Amino acid sequence: MTQDKLILDHVLDHEKERARKVYLTQPVGGGRVIDYTWAEVVGQARRMACHLLSMDFERGARIAILSKNCAHFFMAELAIWMAGGTTVAIFPTETAETVRFVLEDSEASLLFVGKLDIWEQQARGVPEGLPCIALPLAPATPYDTWDAIVARTDPVLGKPHRSPDELAMLIYTSGSTGQPKGVMLPFSAVTRASVGIVNYMRSILGEGGDHRMISYLPLAHSFERAWVECASLVDGSAHIFFAEALDTFVADLQRARPTTFISVPRLWLKFQQGVFAKMPPAKLDRLLRIPLLGRLVGRKVLKGLGLDKVRRAGSGSAPIPAELIAWYRRLGLKLVEGYGMTEDFAFSHSSSERLSAPGYVGVPLPGVQARLSEDGEILIKAPGQFAGYYKRPDLNAQAFTEDGFFRTGDQGERGPDGLLKLTGRVKDLFKTAKGEYVAPAPIENMLNAHPMVELSLVSGVGQSAAYAIVVLAESIRPRLDDPAVRSQVQAELGRLLENVNGELALHERLRMIVVAREPWSIENGCLTPTMKIRRSRIEAAVSDAVDHWYATGGAVHWA
Repeated sequence: MTQDKLILDHVLDHEKERARKVYLTQPVGGGRVIDYTWAEVVGQARRMACHLLSMDFERGARIAILSKNCAHFFMAELAIWMAGGTTVAIFPTETAETVRFVLEDSEASLLFVGKLDIWEQQARGVPEGLPCIALPLAPATPYDTWDAIVARTDPVLGKPHRSPDELAMLIYTSGSTGQPKGVMLPFSAVTRASVGIVNYMRSILGEGGDHRMISYLPLAHSFERAWVECASLVDGSAHIFFAEALDTFVADLQRARPTTFISVPRLWLKFQQGVFAKMPPAKLDRLLRIPLLGRLVGRKVLKGLGLDKVRRAGSGSAPIPAELIAWYRRLGLKLVEGYGMTEDFAFSHSSSERLSAPGYVGVPLPGVQARLSEDGEILIKAPGQFAGYYKRPDLNAQAFTEDGFFRTGDQGERGPDGLLKLTGRVKDLFKTAKGEYVAPAPIENMLNAHPMVELSLVSGVGQSAAYAIVVLAESIRPRLDDPAVRSQVQAELGRLLENVNGELALHERLRMIVVAREPWSIENGCLTPTMKIRRSRIEAAVSDAVDHWYATGGAVHWA
């Protein structure tokens, strides 16, 4: 595949060569769907691009999209690119304050409002006077609609051109450690990373064939944007399905029957816990150990999840417990872990059939250079490398080494055959009262591997020893009012504490496990839109109780 063409050039070629091929399938309620061919997708984008051009925005104008994943997100992005603009996607779960910050910081000229669940709260974050357009499936708004504009507007003709160094998108990081930062990604970087992803997947799955994916992780995040949207825009052969809602997700998966499926650790864990809610882990483990029956049981479990046709499954965005990967592989799912960042457009490391080990994120993808600094920080120079942080020269100066490698802030170590293992975040390291550093991520992975635990956080800054807060699995929480169940859970957590401590160095051992009062969620601010834990928020919420827990003693506490 030639890399002389930019991503938009690939799209315009598909418009001609694959005009009648169905590209996007959008659920619209009641089990109904709308299929969009390549000709229809690009045709609608051309008409909207003409409308945007009529508004006389400056070249490179930032145009925002606030929407859950949907077919018209793809079309809106193409229209923005054809009109000479730069896309700014905002997470559909963000608060009004963050919506306003991103719109004002990016100096957005227009906002597309799409499929949303909390628009009533978010609407006050839209600056007065900012032009807005409502996408299909948007909540009720006073704005002009996509369909009305497309119906009355002629298409942009020919091949709209973008230059390699023009900005394709600003991706605002989800802000797990502070205010979101705008990552500048030019067309050259987006194209190189997308072409790299396509070539990598073709090396695994072969060319052509019936390739299906479901888009449900936030498109405002680089993981989904790169590996689903932009890779499919370059490739042209994939059929992308969308999810309708959380409560229809299983049916949406059954409709799509994806051949490639990517997710994040928390969702892989929730899928597993859903299986355990129907079949106890011990029973399933016994069945899987029986050679012929085990294969049949594994296929049945995967079919129930809608993943029986998956030929390659990936996990990214955060470290996943090695035991969880091993469990899916026992079912027959070829689950591998990868590693990437917004700053390299999610194109960095991945495992393969030959180079793969649970707990490792793989080896550098083609064109990626990686090394470890003296203190173990992962340094990367990648084809999709960003052009810097928007309006933040102070951060740009700190972000790169003298020879152009990006300082990821992640710590790692090299294992067998050069495989990379993530061992934590540099900034997440904390020091106990004994003056010794503790890396929380590996300990959290050990805790998260237990079927009773949904999420965990390890902390203990300045304390005599570290402690852990855990969120119990969804299947357990409703039964905690039963004293017998509560007592059983407490005993099991005590055993978990003992087992985990048995594998840790003395200075890393946990003093106690604390059960969180309520689940952590995006809505209550404890998780980022990409489902990473917000450490500072969770630690602040329990700060008044920590000294009491240490003074009281005991292995298990209830927040």
